[in-house]
This record gives sequence, structure tokens and C-alpha cells, in this order.
Amino acid sequence: CILSFLVNKHKPWIETSYHGIMTENNDTVILDPPLVALDKDAPVPFAGEICAFKIHGKEMPFEAVVLNKTSGEGRLRAKSPIDCELQKEYTFIIQAYDCGSGPAGTNWKKSHKAVVHIQVKDVNEFSPTFKESVYKATVTEGKVYDSILQVEAVDEDCSPQYSQICNYEIVTTDIPFAIDRNGNIRNTEKLSYDKQHQYEIMVTAYDCGQKHATEDVLVRVNVKPVCKPGWQDWNKRIEYNPGSGSIPLFPSIHLETCDGPVSSLHTTIELQTNYIGKGCDRETYSEKSLQKLCGASSGAIDLLPSPSAAANWTAGLLMDNNDMSFKFDGKQGAKIPDGIVPKNLTDQFTISLWMKHGPSPGLRAEKETILCNSDKTEMNRHHYALYVHNCRLVFLLRKDFDQADTFRPAEFHWKLDQICDKEWHYYVVNVEFPVVTLYMDGTTYEPYLVTNDWPIHPSHIAMQLTVGACWQGGEVAKPRFAQYFHGSLASLTIRPGKIESQKVISCLQACKEGLDINSLESLGQGIKYHFNPSQSVLVMEGDDIENINQALQKVSYINSRQFPTAGVRRLKVSSKVQCFGEDVCISIPDIDARVVVLQANEPKITISGMDHFARPAAQFESERGVILLPDIRIVSTVTKMEHPMDLKEHDRANKPVVIEEMLHNLDFCDVLVIGAELDPEQECLELDHVELQGKHLDATNSTAGYSIYGVDSLLNYQQALRQIRYRNWHTSATFDRKFRVKCSELNGRYTSNEFNLEVNILHSSNSNFMEHVNHIIVQPQFLQSVHHPEGSISAVHNSVVPSVATIVIIICVSTLIFIITLGVYRIRTAHQHSSADSEGSKENEMDWDDSALTITVNPMEKYEKPHQTEEESEEEDIEDEEEDTTSAESDESEEEEEEEEVIVQKGDRQNTIRQEQLEWD
Repeated sequence: CILSFLVNKHKPWIETSYHGIMTENNDTVILDPPLVALDKDAPVPFAGEICAFKIHGKEMPFEAVVLNKTSGEGRLRAKSPIDCELQKEYTFIIQAYDCGSGPAGTNWKKSHKAVVHIQVKDVNEFSPTFKESVYKATVTEGKVYDSILQVEAVDEDCSPQYSQICNYEIVTTDIPFAIDRNGNIRNTEKLSYDKQHQYEIMVTAYDCGQKHATEDVLVRVNVKPVCKPGWQDWNKRIEYNPGSGSIPLFPSIHLETCDGPVSSLHTTIELQTNYIGKGCDRETYSEKSLQKLCGASSGAIDLLPSPSAAANWTAGLLMDNNDMSFKFDGKQGAKIPDGIVPKNLTDQFTISLWMKHGPSPGLRAEKETILCNSDKTEMNRHHYALYVHNCRLVFLLRKDFDQADTFRPAEFHWKLDQICDKEWHYYVVNVEFPVVTLYMDGTTYEPYLVTNDWPIHPSHIAMQLTVGACWQGGEVAKPRFAQYFHGSLASLTIRPGKIESQKVISCLQACKEGLDINSLESLGQGIKYHFNPSQSVLVMEGDDIENINQALQKVSYINSRQFPTAGVRRLKVSSKVQCFGEDVCISIPDIDARVVVLQANEPKITISGMDHFARPAAQFESERGVILLPDIRIVSTVTKMEHPMDLKEHDRANKPVVIEEMLHNLDFCDVLVIGAELDPEQECLELDHVELQGKHLDATNSTAGYSIYGVDSLLNYQQALRQIRYRNWHTSATFDRKFRVKCSELNGRYTSNEFNLEVNILHSSNSNFMEHVNHIIVQPQFLQSVHHPEGSISAVHNSVVPSVATIVIIICVSTLIFIITLGVYRIRTAHQHSSADSEGSKENEMDWDDSALTITVNPMEKYEKPHQTEEESEEEDIEDEEEDTTSAESDESEEEEEEEEVIVQKGDRQNTIRQEQLEWD
């Protein structure tokens, strides 16, 4: 023991402190100075050797190992990977131990305690992340901000190098925003709410190791408009379905005043329809149909009718078929044939027209003639005329000396802005001499200037009435047109002997669309409103903004036409504000919206009825004639497509179709003659005018046919057509007549099918003989009673006591009938066999080979009583049998009847295939 103590007498020695550095996620520690222990007992074995290094501290994740016992060199390492984010510095105590005095390690000695300080070096393993998932900010338009908002990102790395955010960047391109290193976002230019309400910006962040965020952050910047006075919450497009009645235009509108001092508000709502038809959506019926509908006086003469054979003077004019108007380009005029307008218009007459006219070229423009009645030759006197001169409407009326011989009013002048505004207007000149009144769009205007003149000297020179220019018959080398009109004219009529009432004038030019107010009684107190005559302009005024808002929400659009003109109507709302005192008033921008009228479902007008019949000539020659269309029917249907929710994709091509019957008006129906026109010396079409009473219908008759016109229902037209009769008092040369019926709605916008009718005239010379043959050939179930006229063969059969001559005649006639019947039977049998081989059976007609003989069967048996009951047929059969019994007393007659029965039985098989009417030669 004493020897061992003497051997290990020194302690190991180590440095007093160590500083170590290590990289996270690694176990190697680099110490400064290196870990080395010295012992003065060296080189004595065991005592001079270092056996261990011990670390003192709670659960230190490090260990020290001896690399060389003799040199005392050691190494410090981590027991497991070190995470800098959990702890980035460690401090602990370490001591060195020698090996003691022997192999057992007894009597070992330890060094003094040394302090070890270790720093963990960071690795840039984490990416920056933003504190918020979405950043939001609101800015006011028109401002540039230094900072709108700040975004902030963090990094979980432990070192300042990798945990600090060194830069931010906007990823979204082409936006007026920028961001600095601290995450402050600003706008680089003034923002506009009208241009863009909201911006979405994507931003990323970089740490100081230049590692960017794995997910960019969204920044929403809402642009708030500067408070601008104006109307809010209104739609620019309003759709209108035909038949919807009245629909509100601005159901949620309200006025934003930005707290401005408002004392009163004046608002004007204008529906601009001047490009729809003649200024708005009006009925597009013909002029005479409209006049009948509005209750106008009869006798109006249309000076600009659609070109036709009867009215061919407008054939050379430029025509716009859409609104039935004529365009005059200053190079053309039309002569009205003599006899269309009476020479003497009397002291009362009316001139009415639609006109669209613009400013005349030049400072002193020529007269532009609308209507002119002047000398045809020799002289150039104007008897009456209507013309435009320097945007003034002038009516000239020169009386003759035989009517007046004093200085009388002759020229009447009106100065109106509408004459040259290039818009359609309706003008009516009511002449009640010496007073002349002008109605423009239903409003009365008195002439601002009336000039007097002497009457015209009497002469025998004929006069020429013209439209679009004035005829210059004298004072020139060759008569020609002069004073041409530039513009458009339509519905130019003249009504001699009568003036029109203001009620009728208003009806003729009334618009079928306009503005309306729903529930006038609910308008707020203090609201004043006013409509113009056509209800295209509405003016509202009030001092309470909330009441004005509620009133404007009740303004609606209405179109009363069943088939309105589809298209766009512009809508403009303008407002003026009055303020208290002398305060600066706010300005309210106008509203520009549009009403879109959608296309209506087009109706299909169908005419049906009996299309072929025959009557004896006597009926056509009677005083009442024959009714042409006794069962005609007019039906209108509309086709709609269904859209069921559960319709499969492959079935969409076959969408179910729904056909609905609809009611609407017609404006004319024509019954036209096909082929040669009617000969007024022997035939005509007639209709008692009492049938038109109580209806808005009138009629015209000509050799080409019969025309019923006027705006009225399908039923009334149907009833009127069923009363048209055809008379022919010389039927000897006429065997048939063909007619065609066609109806129209809205002046030809919708037309019906063409219904054709064929009428056969049966002459007595053929019908009397064939009446007897009918009873032989036709099947018993189709036999009907026929009333034979006097002198027919059946009259001979009625003889009760026949004479010898009578018996001889009966035998001859019976033999002849037997031969004829047998021949007919054989011919028909051969014909049917040949027809079966070539074409099959024909059900609609019976063709006989009549090269040697013509057989005519009376088709009246089928047409006169098509619905006869079986009981009536049986009774008639019994009557026929009784007549045959009384009229056939000889044996030859009885044999003849037996042979006839055989023939009838054989003919039954051929007759059973005949189901429809027969066509007879």
C-alpha cells in the first residue's frame, strides 16, 4: 500500500475552460483548446495515464471519450443530433481521471473542474411563414398611401442569419402596388373604384439565407369609392317579355347625396323610342283598318297605298316595307289618277299623314311639296297644296270664283321644331273653311301666320293631284315635276266632306308602349309628376329624397301590344338638385339604361273547312245564291318548347313540344277567285252588310274576289266569312269555280295558310238522268232521298194507269238501262283489274272509260246530307221500293228489277272500297 501511494502522487491536469462549436444535426464538437489531460506521474504506468473524462451536469447530451491514454488526448461528442432550435448553447463541467495505481484502477485521481461552453451552429432548414393566412385592407380611391398595410413573416431557424426576414416581394405582376423590406405595402398610383373594385396581391418573404416562403400570402385591397352623389342600385339592362303587363324599371334605386344640403329634386325619366317604327311601338295595321278600329269617319282616300294592280301609282316610289312608308329623295313624285279624289273637296275635309323630315339644304330652300293639286296643262296655278318651306308647314287653299269672290284666307303657316327634327310625327290638317287647324302628335296648333288671296279665275283646265312633288303644267317648255320633297311619308289620306275629331286623331297616333306608375295612390306626399301625351317622358319633383326614391321605384314600362316590336329602347334619367341658400349644390350624373323587348312567340293561323262541294245550278241562280264557306274555321296556335329538369342529355334533341291555342285579332281576310275573274254580267260574291254590324269590320268587293278588313277577333272574322255567298244567274257556261281564302294579322306580319275551295255547278240535263242510275249503282246504305224535278223519268213511273204507249216506253227504257248497266259493270270490272295491277285501289275518285257513253251520277246525295242516320236511310229505301212497286206493273218491269238487284249485289264489292267523295265527268 505504501508503494502504491508513492507511485500515483499527482492529479491529472486539464485547461480551466473550453469553448466548443458544433453544427446542429451533427455529433462532432470542435473544442478550443483541444481536450488533452496531462499527468506528472508519467511515464509511470497507470498513474501517469488518463483513463476517463467525466461531464457533470443534468442530462447533458454530450460525452467525452479518451482517444489515447498515454498522451491524454480526448474527444467531446454529442450523444445524439443536436437541434439548435431547441437549444443553441450548452455549458457544463468536465474533469479528467487517471488510471490509478494499478490495473484495477484503484487510487485514481481526478483533475480540477474545467468549464466547457458549446455553441450550436445553425443550419437554414426552415422557410419563412406568414403570421396571417390572408391580409385585408380598404383604401379610398384617388389617394396614394405611404403604407396601406404591413405583412409579417417569421422563420423558425435559431440563428439571426437564418431566422430573420431580410426581404419581401410582390409576386403578382402588373398591379399598382409595391412592398418594402419591412413588409409595408403601398400603392404606386391613384386607384379608381370604377376601374377596379378589389385587388388581390400575392406576396412572398425571404430570410437572410435567401430562402423564400413555401407558401405565398394573399393580400386583398378593397377600393372604396369616394362618395359621389348619384343614383345607386339600378340595372343597366331590363328585359321585357311580351304580355308581361307593367314591369318596374328601378325597383331598388335610391339617391346618394353624400350628406349634401338638398332642398328639392327635379327628375326626368325619358323613354327613347324614336327609332322604333314611327317614333314608338304602334299598331302596324293598315291605315284603313286603324281608322275603322278608332271609329274614324268613312270615306278616307289613301293616296299612298301599297303598290297593286288597282293602285299602281306608287309602284315607282322607294318603299320601306318595315313600316309601310315611302322615301322621297328629291327626284321623284307620284301622279294620282283622275277620279280617285273628287274635284270639289267642299268646305270641310281632312288631310292626315305621317312625316319624317330633316333640315332643308341652303339658306333659302325651295318648297318641298307633300301634296299638290295644280293645273295639268297651259297654266301653273296651285289649287290646294301642303308643303314644307324653311322648316315651316304651309297649307295652301285657293277658292274658285264661283265659290267666293272676295279676298279670303289662302295660306296657313305653322312653325314647329318637330318639322325638321328627322323624327316621325303624325300631322292632321282639319279644314273647316275659313278655319284650318293642325294637329301634330295629337296636340292642337293654330297657324302663326295666315295670308289672304283672291280666288282663282274659272277655267276648263283639268287638274293634276300629285304626291312628293308638284306638277308644273304651264310656263315651261315641257310639263314636269317641281318642288320635290326630301323625307319620308306614310298613311297620307284625304277625307272630303268631313273633319276628324281629336279623339280619333289621338287614337290613330297613340303609342302602345310607354312609362307608367304603379299604384299612384301610394306615392309619397309632396310628389308632383307629369307625363307627356305619349307617356314617353315622366317628370317628378319633390323636396323629400326618401319620397322621391320610393316614387322612382314605382316607375314602370308597359307595352300593350300582343306582338310588340322586339328590340332595345333607351332609357335616360336626368336629375337637378336645388340646395338651401347659396350652398354649392351637388351634381347627379344621368342614368343611361335600356329596356330590351324580347321576341314574342309567333302564331300559326290555320284555316280549315270543307274544300270541295257541288250544288245544282238552280241554287246558284237563286236570289240568295250558295254559301261558300259554311263550316270554315280559323284557329291560331303557338308552339312552345318544354325544358324538363330531369331530361337526359341524349334526349335533349327531342324536347317535348307544346302547342297552345291563342286568341288575337286579324286585320283582313281575302276570298280570291282562282282563274278567270268574275264576270259581273252573270256572277258575283255577296255579303249582307248587316253581318258586319256591331263589328270593327268593313268589306270591299271586286271581280277578283271579296275582302273583309278591320281589326277584329278570329271569331268575328269566322262568322263573317261563313255568310259570303256566290251567285251565278247564267250557269249554262260555268261548271266549276275555285276560290282561295287567306287571312292576315298586323298587315301581313303573320299570315294564314292558303285555303283552297272548289265549287261544282250541277246542270239539270245531267243530274235528272243520273238520279235514276244512282239508285242502281250506289250501295243501299248510302241511298238518300232525292227530289226529282217535274218532267224527269221518275214522273213517268208515277203514272197509276199506264197507257199502251207508256208501257212501250217503259219497256224500251228498261231495256236500255239494262244494257247500259251491264256495259258499265263490265267496263268497271276490267278497269278495276287493270288499276289493281298498276296503281292499286283508288279511294278518292271513280274513272270510267266513257269513250262511247258518258254517265253522270249526282253527287248531291253525299254532299247534301252527309250525317244522315241509318233510320232515315231505311225509311227512304222503303219509299223507293213503294215507288218501284206502283210504277212497275208489267212483267218486263219486274224482270228488270230482278236483274237490277243482281247487278247491285255484284257491284257491292267494288263500292265498298269507295270511302270518300267521287269525281264526276
